Amino acid sequence: MSRRPAIAALLTAIVAGCASTQPAITPVASVDLPRFMGDWYVIAHIPSRPERDAYDAVESYRLDADGRIRTTYTQRKGSFSAPVETMEPVGTVVEGTNNAVWGMQFVWPIKAEYVIVDLAPDYSRTIIGRSKRDYVWLMARAPQLPEPELQAAIARIKALGYDTSKLRMVPHAARMP
Repeated sequence: MSRRPAIAALLTAIVAGCASTQPAITPVASVDLPRFMGDWYVIAHIPSRPERDAYDAVESYRLDADGRIRTTYTQRKGSFSAPVETMEPVGTVVEGTNNAVWGMQFVWPIKAEYVIVDLAPDYSRTIIGRSKRDYVWLMARAPQLPEPELQAAIARIKALGYDTSKLRMVPHAARMP
């Protein structure tokens, strides 16, 4: 008996499970990809399972010559003294989105939706969302945001349809007195 039908059924179930009943989330009009590259501190998030209890979380992007986005996500799990953990997914820009929607691949062949839904004009702050409104990341070029800017970003996340009671502030050692 062939394994192909079983594998196809499994992949179909996985993809169907990823379907969203929410309306698609709206990306920003365009992103200057080279300008977006570099380090982003995760200020707050509704985390995925591996990011729960993250400390010192930083997402770093590097644009490859082939157009793929090499990503390095680092965090400490549970405390500032925990060892650094790293994930290295690869992002691919979705054609026709002006660089604002990516497929982020952690495990082949599945690409997670990654939508840049808010971006400061000076590229100092961004919000990454998903149409399912299950995960969201507020990131900045510095480990903290001024309180009025933080509150405005949280209000924006709520306006995007997220339950902000699930939002978790990510501790950064640089924030500590």
